[in-house]
Amino acid sequence: MFDGLKDKLDSFRSDVEESADAEADVEAEAEVEAEADVDADSDVEADTDADSDVEADTDAESSTESASSDADEDGPGRLQRAKAFATGKVVLEEEDLEDPLWNLEMALLESDVEMGVAEAILDDLRSNLIGETKSQMASTGDLVADALRDALLDVISVGQFDFEERIAEAEKPVTIVFTGVNGVGKTTTIAKMARYLEDRGYSSVLANGDTYRAGANEQIREHAEALGKRLIAHEQGGDPAAVIYDGVEYAEANDVDVVLGDTAGRLHTSSDLMAQLEKIDRVVDPDLTIFVDEAVAGQDAVERAKQFDDAAEIDGAVLTKADADSQGGAAISVAYVTGKPVLFLGTGQGYDDLDRFDPEELVADLVG
Repeated sequence: MFDGLKDKLDSFRSDVEESADAEADVEAEAEVEAEADVDADSDVEADTDADSDVEADTDAESSTESASSDADEDGPGRLQRAKAFATGKVVLEEEDLEDPLWNLEMALLESDVEMGVAEAILDDLRSNLIGETKSQMASTGDLVADALRDALLDVISVGQFDFEERIAEAEKPVTIVFTGVNGVGKTTTIAKMARYLEDRGYSSVLANGDTYRAGANEQIREHAEALGKRLIAHEQGGDPAAVIYDGVEYAEANDVDVVLGDTAGRLHTSSDLMAQLEKIDRVVDPDLTIFVDEAVAGQDAVERAKQFDDAAEIDGAVLTKADADSQGGAAISVAYVTGKPVLFLGTGQGYDDLDRFDPEELVADLVG
């Protein structure tokens, strides 16, 4: 999963390592040459008399002043690196990162990472790497990997909360409404959530608030029957808010733990349907509103998440088809852009193919 993005991050690590190590090799050669010059000067000085020693001392002072002047002309970065190398360490400078960071930015954008997110990752990397000193025994690649982990976690972990803890602590029944555009796997995700909750000891009822689409009742009913769940549904054209409200009343009367409410798939540009979503939010006042979209939709999914959050504030997201997404742009971007976390990844068509989204686990997989 997200193998394409993983390869791009690995390329960045290799680019920085090659750039920094090439510069270190140049400085190592310069250091060896300097030591050879010092040895040669020492041999000459050993053959001279006391008067020559005085002259040599004068010449040495002049040479030292000249060397210091040359180092100053190279700038503080070069002087810092030379001093670090003399003590057995290497300093990463801006020139080591310039080309690798540019390549990484292009790679992130090609992976459908939202531009503001890509810039945040690059800024974090610059602050964590430029001027960083490492011992020669350490690996530049390891240093870069640590910086990548920190930068990625900063953008992926935004708003993260423990979904199971939220369900456990909430007053029952817990009402969860699912939103999103047509055809992204929203209804199937609801069925997967019913199984996920059942595996953790929670009962659930399904409420079909998708009263616009012909065949919507039949689709969700097939899932309900396969899972042994009760379905609350009205006729096509009914009030979606009323359907989900009825689901809540059924749950209260029958000690059901969770109400899973479906809604009509809608484009974020459809003002009438978005207004209906706002009504559901007012009438039902759900405990959680979860946005569903495809991981493979990339930046489109990120933009839609923002629009749905504006219409009826979402609490988190589920990204379907994550197993088919090699880029990972949506998974990287949604939380940072909306301030709301990715909670689950859909990884197949089976009812058990719903995986809790763990930012640390994902970053560990991406960076290695």
